[in-house]
Amino acid sequence: MIQLELRPQPSATMAYATPILAVVLTMIFGGLLFALLGKDPLQAIITIFWEPIFGEHSFYYRPQLLVKGAPLVLIAVGLAVGFKAGIWNIGAEGQYIVGAICAAAMGLAFYPTESIFIFPLMVLAGAFGGLVWAMIPGVLKVKFGTNEILVSLMLVYVAEQLLASVSLGLLKNPEGFGFPGSRNLQQYASAHNTEIIANTGMHWGVVAALIAVIFSHVLFTRHRLGFAIRVTGEAPRAARFGGVNPSQIILFCLGMSGVLAGLAGMFEVAGPAGQISIDFNVGYGFTAIIVAFLGRLNPIGIVFASLLMALTYIGGDIAQSQLGLPAAAIQVFQGMLLFFLLALDLLTNYRLRISNVERKS
Repeated sequence: MIQLELRPQPSATMAYATPILAVVLTMIFGGLLFALLGKDPLQAIITIFWEPIFGEHSFYYRPQLLVKGAPLVLIAVGLAVGFKAGIWNIGAEGQYIVGAICAAAMGLAFYPTESIFIFPLMVLAGAFGGLVWAMIPGVLKVKFGTNEILVSLMLVYVAEQLLASVSLGLLKNPEGFGFPGSRNLQQYASAHNTEIIANTGMHWGVVAALIAVIFSHVLFTRHRLGFAIRVTGEAPRAARFGGVNPSQIILFCLGMSGVLAGLAGMFEVAGPAGQISIDFNVGYGFTAIIVAFLGRLNPIGIVFASLLMALTYIGGDIAQSQLGLPAAAIQVFQGMLLFFLLALDLLTNYRLRISNVERKS
């Protein structure tokens, strides 16, 4: 009989091995999924993980790793701060959307004026939009004890409706011949998140992501607040006895998550996406949850996990065009990664034990 036995202390080996094992199992079972769809599993895996980096057209795809990875890093770092404290913000997608809407609205409000101050104002607007949207579940939890998981998740659907509304109304391009969506910010120099180094994918969102990683690393390794956040997540009662104010931790964690998600939306709408549209959001807020756990809630680990997930995005697009794989199969493939990660995480705190059970006569 196989039983789970609680370890005396969490296994450090399993903690680091789990992400690697999760990736390997995802490849194996993802390959089986592709085989069931009538595709060559080995070719599909190679296309997803090899083509973007070493393939014939890798010169085009490599810069996309930074383009796709930057918003994931920003959002995942913010989520990791809350997750460490036991604050479960599942609504980063909504904060990402609202941040993008506020940033685009700020930029378009000045159109066609050219000024060096417009882009910084858009950055502030994006951060503020994400902050406000994250404070809704934060304040409700502090004041009324509501569940931040449900509230933040439900607000994603509200944000999506708000996105559709402004795409068809307030921010709709008056010169767009009736099509939904705002003006293209890529054609508005003062509001465009341009590449800092040409043909590298390096834009201001990547810089912001690196700053967020450094800030969060210092927060958790050098600052008293980071210690309070970790203690709140690991031993809430000890944290309260130690003088930690749980309400302040909740508001700070959700606020930081909202700010970083809003910034991710801002840099995306001003750069790669270029405009507010009904289909602007592509699920970065939900994918960042996988990234945060795959990176073990560690800022440095999140960088590598984000690049891996960006690789599945880019490789998945290539597999769709070259092999005819459906988009849903790529999404299932990404979901497998979180499933195996969480399943194997159990072995960090528990070990399998085989015991003999005698039958009673």
